[in-house]
Formats: sequence, C-alpha cells, structure tokens
Amino acid sequence: MTGAADPMPRIVLLCRDPALEAWLAEVFATHAPHLDVQRPGDADAGAAEVAVCWYPAAGSLDRLPALKLIHSIGSGVDHLEQDPSQPLNVPVCRVVDPDHSLGMAEYVHWGVLHFHRRFDQVLNGRSTQQWQRPVQRTARDFQVGVMGLGAIGTPVARRLADAGYAVRGWARTARELPDVATYAGDAARDDFLNGLDVLINLLPLTPATQGLLAHEVFDRLAPGAALINCGRGGHVNEAHLLEALDRGRLRGALLDVFEQEPLSVDSPLWRCPQVWITPHMASAASDACIATQVAENVRRLGAGLPLNNLVDPALGY
Repeated sequence: MTGAADPMPRIVLLCRDPALEAWLAEVFATHAPHLDVQRPGDADAGAAEVAVCWYPAAGSLDRLPALKLIHSIGSGVDHLEQDPSQPLNVPVCRVVDPDHSLGMAEYVHWGVLHFHRRFDQVLNGRSTQQWQRPVQRTARDFQVGVMGLGAIGTPVARRLADAGYAVRGWARTARELPDVATYAGDAARDDFLNGLDVLINLLPLTPATQGLLAHEVFDRLAPGAALINCGRGGHVNEAHLLEALDRGRLRGALLDVFEQEPLSVDSPLWRCPQVWITPHMASAASDACIATQVAENVRRLGAGLPLNNLVDPALGY
C-alpha cells in the first residue's frame, strides 16, 4: 500500500488593490484549480507557505510564519519593497512570459513613432486648433537608444532596427545584435547617450539604477529628445524630468511606470502637456502564464526541486 501524497503547499494572494486580488483569485480558479488558494481574510491564510504578490501591503509577509516562497506575478520584483517585513532568507521567483517581449516591442514601437512622426505636437495642437504639419524625418536619420538588452530589451531593439531606425543598445555586460550598435558598462554609457532622439529605458530597478534618469542622462541626449520609460518608476528623477521638459531640454516623455501606482491624482505629471501617461499597460504576462508558472513552482517547492525563474538577490532580477 502506498502512502498518501504530501499536500501541496498552500498559497495566499497579497495585493494592496482588492480588485487585483479578486482578479487573481479568478485566474487561479480558472487555470490552476488544484491549488489551495487563500485570500488574506480567509481562516487558513496565515498558514500559507507561498505568497503570490503584487505590491503587498506593509507587514503582510511578516504574518506568514510558515513562508517558504515569495512569488511575483510579474517579471519585476522591486514592488516587494513596499513590504519592509519581507524576510531576506525566503527565495523569490518571478513570472517570465515568452510573449511579454512582443507586447513590449509593440508598445515601444508605437512610442517611437509617436515622437519620430511628431504626433505629440500634432495631438497637443488640438486644444488650440492649430494646423501644424511637422517636418518628416526618415527612420534611418532618427537615433533611438535602448537601455537594457535582456529578454525584453533585445526584441525591442531588433524590432526598431527592422523598422529602419538607427538603433543603439546599452547593457551592463557586452552584447552583440544585428544592425544594433551596442555599448556595455558605465564607461561606454555617455557615448551611447550622445545625440539620441529617443531614449527607451527597459533596465531592471536595482540600487545602481535607482534615479538614473536624471540631468546627467538628459543633458547627453539630442536637444529636444524624448524619453520612453517602461522600466520602473524609480528609474526617473521626477523633478529633473519636469525641469528638463520645462526648459525644452526634452520635448516629451512617455511614461508607463511610476513609483506609486496608480499615479496620484495630484501628481504634476498629469498636468504637464509634454508627458504622455499610460497605466502600466505596455505589456503583461497572460492569465494562464501567471497561474501555470506559479503552480509549477508550488509543485517544485513541495517536491524539493529547483525553482524556475529564481531571483538572484545580488542582481535584483
């Protein structure tokens, strides 16, 4: 007679947004109904061994004495810092959707076109009924730079190169990409930035990249350049960005991520006509991908197997 199988680890959903928590509960009920999924108010939530998180409330992780795994529902894990009680000895995993890069490439391509074809100026002319036909530039004369050449940045850079843009890429370590001029390390960053018409940030947020998008970067770009930020809100020095826009050093910014989300209604970014805001929608993992990847790591945790997409604490991703 064989013994009963060990029960699968219990999971709890930790999100500050109740609507997101309810959505996640539906996602797991649909795509991983075999999991024992708890919500914070449930009677057995405190016994969870796995916390599935997106911006967990402060102190929520500290209330899980049996915690063995923290799992982000996205590719980033910096949002976990919203809970200072996060135990440092518990492994962290993230979701990596193979289609995530496609959505990001589509969004960034649209953003580059927005500034390349000067749709920003045309659309802002509506309020003053100005008929302005901008001078058209060829893509090959438009200098585009992609910061971050990982699993997302590489397809973005290649798509823009395929569209005919003059593309540069910068990464922490050396990379080679067809039709993309690549730069590596801090020593090469100024050469990468010099004269760019659009700077696209796709870097992970780490202590080394916190506040990176500031005057020192903006002043290297071409006069009247634009910024597209799809990395994290913490990459941007907001005061420096608004000042660069006000003095015309930058002509515009497309921002999809912010330090506090949703973006506060009293943020000056809403009132700046040169800033285009989207609600963290550039790309996201699919429902099925989130549920199946978390479920697989829950299974691996219970079986004592290596975890997928484990975060390196030294790198932050």
